[in-house]
Amino acid sequence: MQTNELVPQEGRRHRRQFSSQAKADIVAECQQRGVSVAAVARAHDLHPNLLRKWVQTHERFGSDEAVLEPAVHRDVAAQFIPLQLTRPKTPEVPAQMTDDIRIELQHNGIKASVRWPISQTQQCAAWLREVMR
Repeated sequence: MQTNELVPQEGRRHRRQFSSQAKADIVAECQQRGVSVAAVARAHDLHPNLLRKWVQTHERFGSDEAVLEPAVHRDVAAQFIPLQLTRPKTPEVPAQMTDDIRIELQHNGIKASVRWPISQTQQCAAWLREVMR
């Protein structure tokens, strides 16, 4: 493990800087079975939250380079996935009914069907969050 530690001067605290390889090695230690992040942090004299951040960054971006080079992050969790949405238009359903949000709920044999205007999606989402509590 290589760290580039600054020599502390009288009265001032300095942050330690870890090389890319050192970070990758410490993260690899955390990913071993049965090893706690807190124990690895203590062993390397790191704050556990900092080490958790390194591990999360590694897991989110999917490679050692993510921990090593912050400027090269490629967020795998937030990749854009285009979807093609179509409105169902059948002869039985009038066109104005397709402009509604339809929610069907079932609980203990009771069924409820709710229609909400599509223009009020925010209010519908807030209502649904309350119902789902």
